[in-house]
Amino acid sequence: MQSNVRDKVLFRSPRDMDERVSVAGACVRRLKIQFPALVDGLDDRVEAAYTGWPDRMYLIDRGGRITFKSKAGPFGFHPEELAAALQKLTSTTSQH
Repeated sequence: MQSNVRDKVLFRSPRDMDERVSVAGACVRRLKIQFPALVDGLDDRVEAAYTGWPDRMYLIDRGGRITFKSKAGPFGFHPEELAAALQKLTSTTSQH
């Protein structure tokens, strides 16, 4: 929670989708996130399907299939495992 205060990304829970999108946009700007960010619905259906809490890294192929799922972060993050999965995916993709 201290890092949220430090980074000025401490918000109350959004009450509707417009507010959720606004909060997500503020987080992207303040944290200087440089990759596409998607906003889950108020039902948190995507979070439930991907078990993204507390946080995880996924690699999804062009067909929408999960090809890599990290263990829960931050201690479950092993960038070398993601790099290996990405290398395998790109080498497989380039052969087609």
